[in-house]
Amino acid sequence: MKFSRRGRHEASVELTPLIDVVFLLLIFFMVSTTFIRETQLKIDLPEAGGELQEIEEEIIEITVDRLGDYAVNERLLVNNELHTLVRALEKVLEAEGSGGSRLIITADANAAHQSVVRAMDAAGKVGLTRISITTQQPSEE
Repeated sequence: MKFSRRGRHEASVELTPLIDVVFLLLIFFMVSTTFIRETQLKIDLPEAGGELQEIEEEIIEITVDRLGDYAVNERLLVNNELHTLVRALEKVLEAEGSGGSRLIITADANAAHQSVVRAMDAAGKVGLTRISITTQQPSEE
């Protein structure tokens, strides 16, 4: 019995089909994965702590209640629209005769965010740039 050695083949692994399969799996998972953005987040607004500051210059105060009604320097406005708030701020600035006033926005904790933004927008329209928002001290429980 004669054994002949015709070319000896070494065992090898072809990488081309393996790479093809890995790329196909990668494409499958990329296409089938859904990316969901959460539109509603539970947010706990922070309380502010700090020292009270004495304000010596003239101030204008906008108060926003929980229903979104405004009062400028404790005078209730007839409605809660932007142009009414702008006119009220312009009247107060004309009475003062000074453009360097500081604006303080005091909003109810349950007031809509839009109401506070509207007050800030009105302040920007009349040229008030120094704005403060009042907060309450954290409760010690």
